[in-house]
Amino acid sequence: MSDRAGLVSAARRIVVKVGSSSLTTAAGGIDPARVRRLVEVLAAAKGAGAEVVLVSSGAIAAGLAPLGLTKRPRALAAQQAAASVGQGLLAHRYQEEFARHGIVTGQVLLTVDDVTRRVHYRNAHQTFAKLLELGVVPIVNENDTVATSEIRFGDNDRLAALVAHLVHADLLVLLSDVDGLYDGPPGRDGSTLVPVVRSEADLAGITIGTTGASGVGTGGMTTKVDAARIATGAGIDVVLTSADQAAAALTGSEVGTLFEATGKRRPTRLLWLAHATSGQGTLTLDAGAVRAVVERRASLLAAGITGVDGSFVAGDAVDVLDPDGAVVARGLVNFDAEELPALLGRSTGDLKAALGAAYEREVIHRDDLVLL
Repeated sequence: MSDRAGLVSAARRIVVKVGSSSLTTAAGGIDPARVRRLVEVLAAAKGAGAEVVLVSSGAIAAGLAPLGLTKRPRALAAQQAAASVGQGLLAHRYQEEFARHGIVTGQVLLTVDDVTRRVHYRNAHQTFAKLLELGVVPIVNENDTVATSEIRFGDNDRLAALVAHLVHADLLVLLSDVDGLYDGPPGRDGSTLVPVVRSEADLAGITIGTTGASGVGTGGMTTKVDAARIATGAGIDVVLTSADQAAAALTGSEVGTLFEATGKRRPTRLLWLAHATSGQGTLTLDAGAVRAVVERRASLLAAGITGVDGSFVAGDAVDVLDPDGAVVARGLVNFDAEELPALLGRSTGDLKAALGAAYEREVIHRDDLVLL
């Protein structure tokens, strides 16, 4: 048994991500035959004892034909309209195909808030745990219908890496229309498949371009490699290959590219905070506060803040800057932007005495702070 076969067979919980281009016809609609083939592979993996979570693109693509559209619209409102129409069609198609194997599916639509705000995150984690306990295959997508352009995951490769961490997966399989990572453009003479990536050094000198020209997806090879970095850095092995090789990948054959885990599992909410959010404002710190946050991993107090910029409310993610304006951390702030200017440079004791006990809290607690 090869190392790859052993790694895959030992994986008890697997997250599989499939892109729009692997599910659609040349005309842009969902291809029933492709969906059926994918489901047969996932059902076989489940039958072999693995728990399976599917992160599926395709909602917008599925909504194009019913709306009379020939390609993915650029306007956010039009994309959301297509997603609204297509998500139900896509979920129904999966439901029918999995039912042929006696498997129940559950739809999970996520927004960034669902996994960065503490209460929402805990609920998302518990929902996945219960679905898997009940033998259900969760089918995950970003909630495109309500996500805004400023607050979204951006692509389902990243979403899949973060879901893999959220559900404590052993393996992430990224399926696309290219059969792995190449050391140059896949169609160019001389480009060869990279079978294994063990560290960042293995990516040096590799030209990572975009893939696919179907006009219905958003991800390219860059997003897939970035997703692999997120997952492997959090202790999860990743296999990147084409949807046509899904069966081989899930039985441990040497197909595609294996990205070996490089790090250890870290607090899940902090992983989401680092990779699934963008700062809604900034807090500039003095040098002493930077040392406290970065070197001692301390909470951020008002005394060390010298400037506030942006429009945000308590619970939003904000970027933390050093005196030169470089981003050093991101965290969930405990005050509205309008409240903070009056607090800057003042000690916690002073704030409590002057304004009351409600102002004794940290601006960002260390548990809600991730270094970047």
